[in-house]
Amino acid sequence: MAEYNKLTEELILKLQEAAPGHILTGEDINEDYSHDEMPIYGKAAPEVVFMAHSTEEIAAVVKICNENRIPVTPRGSGSGLVGGAVPLLGGVLIDLSKMNKILSYDLENFVVHVQPGVSLNDLAEDCAKKGLLYAPDPGEKFAHLGGNVSTNAGGMRAVKYGATRDYVQAMTVVLPTGEITKFGATVSKTSSGYSLIDLMVGAEGTLGVITELTLKVIPAPKEIASLIIPFENLADCMSAVPKIKMANIDPQALEFMEKEIVLASERYIGKNVFPHELEGIEANAYLLVTVDASSEDELNNLIEQAAEVVLEEGAIDVLVADTPAKMRDAWAARSSFLEAIMAETELLDECDVVVPVNRIAPYLEFVNKAGEEHGLTIRSFGHAGDGNLHIYQCSNDLEEEEFKARVEKFFDVIYPEAVRCGGLVSGEHGIGSGKISYLVDSVGEINMNLMRGIKKVFDPNSIMNPGKVCEMLDFECK
Repeated sequence: MAEYNKLTEELILKLQEAAPGHILTGEDINEDYSHDEMPIYGKAAPEVVFMAHSTEEIAAVVKICNENRIPVTPRGSGSGLVGGAVPLLGGVLIDLSKMNKILSYDLENFVVHVQPGVSLNDLAEDCAKKGLLYAPDPGEKFAHLGGNVSTNAGGMRAVKYGATRDYVQAMTVVLPTGEITKFGATVSKTSSGYSLIDLMVGAEGTLGVITELTLKVIPAPKEIASLIIPFENLADCMSAVPKIKMANIDPQALEFMEKEIVLASERYIGKNVFPHELEGIEANAYLLVTVDASSEDELNNLIEQAAEVVLEEGAIDVLVADTPAKMRDAWAARSSFLEAIMAETELLDECDVVVPVNRIAPYLEFVNKAGEEHGLTIRSFGHAGDGNLHIYQCSNDLEEEEFKARVEKFFDVIYPEAVRCGGLVSGEHGIGSGKISYLVDSVGEINMNLMRGIKKVFDPNSIMNPGKVCEMLDFECK
């Protein structure tokens, strides 16, 4: 592991001179900065919090840190789930939440220029006013765009429109050396050397600090509707997914959920949205499908076509949410899954593996059986259209150490199974500090060494978000 220094009073004074009024120390540092939304991956307090306001200010602070081997941790809203924004070694935490301006639109080239602290929700609302759509749609609407880019967040609309990576055209970056550079351009294609911008997307803040982004936007669809489709069992539910795609319906979103997570969500929001029983048949799994179109006739044709496909595959019924209120209710229930689990669970961990679509049902059957064998309650949902599964391990009666031990054994079984199915460790939440060992097992030492080599080129002193993605520290954060 690289050697690091602690911040002295002299260094703190230098930081204050570089960013006057924007450096927090001691009791001014909020406890929230020590963890993300999944505190089971540990807590660690920063020595200094830097409330960033400009690219130049960030460059000055990072340069001081690099010259003095001080760890630096970039942070957005802190909504990550793998410990990615936890300052494991103290040092300086860069809070980018004040850099939250939507700077400009270029409507001739269909791009928007933003700072990294803009929330997904604010950009979505601003785009809607202009008849535009920023297509990436991760579940946490108040996550920051810088964090979305840093984890290559996917979300519900990835099945049709792609993940965040597909919408990043250019960015301004402060490198770990304090140098300022730009990657990408407002163009639709390039064959201009190695794609440095693609290295930054998904790097989880380990290669530099993103300070500005140019993101692609598209015209918003004119017509939209959602379908709630209950099934008696998960196997039938999953068998319908490739059939929907093969029918050329091209859904905007194609989500699956099991019964227990739906019930938890409805308890949380205080409203029943999904049918629990129809025609005397109990619903145990659901698809939530959104389709969009350029006209009402086209939309109705898509709805009829989708209904025919899923009913042939064993759907109990098809409920159409074709008004703003009905769609809002359906997606409010879907968007509340994590909050619902947290509200009812004392100890919680998660994984977001991705497997081929045709392996979802057998893989989840394997996962549920493994959960039973390890004495864990399992709650699963996810993006059926692209095979990205969110699997939560829950307990209300175990001590934390026992829970962690069981989850570790559970992961030691289900991650290798995902790889055997042709899948990968993470679809959108990233690796952070919590999933490094599973990434090593998944991609192997050759690929890990390539990642470490890239890290070394960008960050020769290894100051930027140490202990994340491909760097494992030799201690456990508490």
